[in-house]
Amino acid sequence: MKSRNPVPYGKMSKKAKRAFDARKRRDWGGMSPVTRKPENPKAYNRNKEKSRGSDDSWERVILF
Repeated sequence: MKSRNPVPYGKMSKKAKRAFDARKRRDWGGMSPVTRKPENPKAYNRNKEKSRGSDDSWERVILF
């Protein structure tokens, strides 16, 4: 029986490349691969301002 020479990656079929890449790919073990860092507390955050909404509590104090 002859031993087969490996096919160069560039000449592999699309299906063979997917199978090869799937074997090489590692598992992140439940960890997200995105780099995470804490928010800068001094930075202006528009979303925080929007979430406050219109706070009418100061009007209630004046009217009552």
